[in-house]
Amino acid sequence: MPKWLNDAVFYEIYPQSFYDSNGDGIGDINGITEKLDYVKGLGCNAIWLNPVYDSPFMDAGYDVRNYKQVAARYGTNEDLVNLFNEAHKKGIKILLDLVPGHTSDTHPWFIEAKKAAKSEYSNRYIFTKSVWDAPPEYRMMCGICERNGNYMVNYFSSQPALNYGFYNITHPEWQLPCDHPDCLATVEAIKDIMRFWLDKGADGFRVDMADSLVKNDDEKIATAKIWRGVRDMLDAEYPEAAMVSEWCSPDRAIVNAGFHMDFYLDHQGNGYNTLFRSGEWGDKAVFNPNGKGNVKAFADEYLPAYERSKGCGYISFMTNNHDMPRVTAYLDKQAIKLVNAFIFTMPGVPFLYYGDEIGMRYQSDLVSKEGGFSRTGSRTPMQWNSGKNLGFSTGDEPYLPVDKNSDAPTVENQQNDEDSIYKVVTDMISLRHKYDDLKGNGELEFVYEDGKIPFFYKRGNLVMFFNPLGKESVINTNYNGEKIYELGCTEFSDGKVKMAPQSFVMIKV
Repeated sequence: MPKWLNDAVFYEIYPQSFYDSNGDGIGDINGITEKLDYVKGLGCNAIWLNPVYDSPFMDAGYDVRNYKQVAARYGTNEDLVNLFNEAHKKGIKILLDLVPGHTSDTHPWFIEAKKAAKSEYSNRYIFTKSVWDAPPEYRMMCGICERNGNYMVNYFSSQPALNYGFYNITHPEWQLPCDHPDCLATVEAIKDIMRFWLDKGADGFRVDMADSLVKNDDEKIATAKIWRGVRDMLDAEYPEAAMVSEWCSPDRAIVNAGFHMDFYLDHQGNGYNTLFRSGEWGDKAVFNPNGKGNVKAFADEYLPAYERSKGCGYISFMTNNHDMPRVTAYLDKQAIKLVNAFIFTMPGVPFLYYGDEIGMRYQSDLVSKEGGFSRTGSRTPMQWNSGKNLGFSTGDEPYLPVDKNSDAPTVENQQNDEDSIYKVVTDMISLRHKYDDLKGNGELEFVYEDGKIPFFYKRGNLVMFFNPLGKESVINTNYNGEKIYELGCTEFSDGKVKMAPQSFVMIKV
């Protein structure tokens, strides 16, 4: 296990939207390099970089055309290596986004696989035997190849699924077992891509749709076996490299598959949803001040997973990501401050989505761009200052619009605002680095009364009390001590802490 993860705080950068260094309206790698001091100033010492590979951008770069080539709009391979080097000088690690489940339908592998003539790539993707064979239980593209067969897609029609085999074979005429040489060759091809970038200075990978590899693998047994093999490769050849999975199943991702981290995100109504988004746009969330939330629903789901996985890896909370509406769409400013206090004081390895530190808004009225659809409004350009395009680009029109409101939050107008989300985010990250009890490996004692809010948790000698409710509340507690940090008024006396509406306090006992 890489030791650096224990004190890691990640910053997710959506490259086309972070900073445009050449005025073409699209963010680029050199723009990220220019802003490394900003990232470091947040307290973030690691970056997750969304895909920067060559792509037709039908799905924002998650449709890869060449895994070993940086997209021209972002720069060159040399620019990316320079980013690695400059980040490392500043003590910042960088994870690339690995997309192992599918490629673009313009990838050279797929162009060869579509041909009628047999080649080493004929089984790199999943094809049925006949164009008339399109089982309804699978997502298939029909009748558009020279080859007599239909191919399976993972997501959009332009994303053919790579072939890692089938755990349970239901159509033996075209489904291959996981140990078929051609399926094993797919695994080796992904390892080859990983080695390519690790040798150039990458510090690891976030793995897109990590559970999507082997088909008909409901319990993810064969998929986990593949990733365990990848982890063995990393341990032997790149022991300081790290992987975080988009899986949202710590038992499978961390314990079984060997990932160092697993995202705890809005998926299948899990604990993340319960905390921040439950109900219609968060009206039953724990952190909604209306009091309809139930913290027990979160604790019942999260705590057992935390106990089972904590010796093997980290559950990673995130403020949001490129696939979810920004939190500003469904919680108010004070609630968002409490959300950040929670995320950055919990165990595991936290992730901060670009722009969340300044409270960027979700732009719900945008037309889909690059396959974003409802996600497009969370992918708009970073807002740096009051200048042209809010400092994102000197070009005439960025590829997506910035916030047009007169009160649009920017780094410039938030950094020195004592009442800003930015201040809470940076304060909490600073405290996380300062106190070992708040780091990834620190212990957790979570306390609540039968699902009622408010609640608190203890990590070593630090206790965090939360009252997300829109009314004054009291917590019975035996803990008292020095106040380390406070949002809203709190008062300790007679075995109780009286908390103002939407308040938080951290004490040292």
